Amino acid sequence: MDVNTLILYWYYRRSKKRKTRRIHWVHPILRQRQSVGDFYTLMSSLREDDTKFYTYFRMSKDTFDFLLQRLDTDLRKQDTCMRKAISPEEKLAITIRYLASGLSYEDLHFSYRIGKSTISTIVVEVTQSIWNNLYEEFMPLPNKEEEWLKIASGFNEKANFPHCLGAVDGKHIRLRKPSNSGSVYMNYKDFFSIVLLAVVDSDYRFVYVSVGSYGKECDSSIFKESSFWKMLTEGRLNIPEPRPLFTESEVQVPYVIIGDEGFGLHTHLLRPFGGTHLDRGKRIFNYRLTRARRYVECAFGILANKWRILHRPIDLKRETAISVVKACTVLHNLIIKKEGIELEKEFNFENLLPQEVSPSVGTGNSMRNEFMTYFLSETGSVPWQDNKI
Repeated sequence: MDVNTLILYWYYRRSKKRKTRRIHWVHPILRQRQSVGDFYTLMSSLREDDTKFYTYFRMSKDTFDFLLQRLDTDLRKQDTCMRKAISPEEKLAITIRYLASGLSYEDLHFSYRIGKSTISTIVVEVTQSIWNNLYEEFMPLPNKEEEWLKIASGFNEKANFPHCLGAVDGKHIRLRKPSNSGSVYMNYKDFFSIVLLAVVDSDYRFVYVSVGSYGKECDSSIFKESSFWKMLTEGRLNIPEPRPLFTESEVQVPYVIIGDEGFGLHTHLLRPFGGTHLDRGKRIFNYRLTRARRYVECAFGILANKWRILHRPIDLKRETAISVVKACTVLHNLIIKKEGIELEKEFNFENLLPQEVSPSVGTGNSMRNEFMTYFLSETGSVPWQDNKI
């Protein structure tokens, strides 16, 4: 084939590509946004019915409007000569509906009559704005002794576990297999994920979250690498000084974070006794710790039940998935503060069986024995504990 023939063929291919370019500047489906799009046809009706509004957005009108007021400046854009900007309210409605329903971008494209690429941009913009504008107020990391003592008082009153500053655990957030990812996202359950690591108080609120570690990493390693752990072990969180668990004791016992068998013992990190054929005291300790630790499991359950996007593999880039999950966690705290929660009716904390765990050794053993002694004492025991082991 000579040069002239190649040139002619190139021009032919180029003309074919030009002919296949989109016919419409705006697709007819998208032109119908203001006449049949969900925001324009549903929003006013939803606002007239509190129950329907809550079912659709998984939050009350007051909470939605509070969010809108807080995010308005970030989300408001200027109209141009070419098109009218999407309003902050519509952006927020699309994003909250995405989180609450678990619908895909394609589903939202057809229901809201907005292009998928635009929806993708909106979700990133709004979720980042939610986190940036809310986390300092609704997920502040305690840094005063009285704040930590309030958390400890909550665990003591509700879970009968003293000196507890929070319960820690990790939740795997499913992802569609990221491209060129190898096995770093593959977790021990054989699906692709990133990890949400959280410390939770006795009101099921997230005290601290770390989102985005690869699925193959274990919870203990993630926690030990977190900023929370670094501040805790360096003494920068201003947690209360050790004190006796009860008046009959003179032993100074530190305040602790409690975790499951996946976490190692430390002066400020408590886990169950391991091994089989444990004596009564150790079995009671494990039951009492498990009972208090379930607050973090319940918090994850509330989170996933509220935000259905967490029920299926998230088909987003890792950075966007992290933004989505972080937004869900701070919205979780916001809704608990604004609307409250009645989880106790749905979850029976007494119907628990301690799990078998592997043995452990370390500096936390003597501390753990002090808790066990307290739980066996007249002051620290609860009437039903022997029936649960």
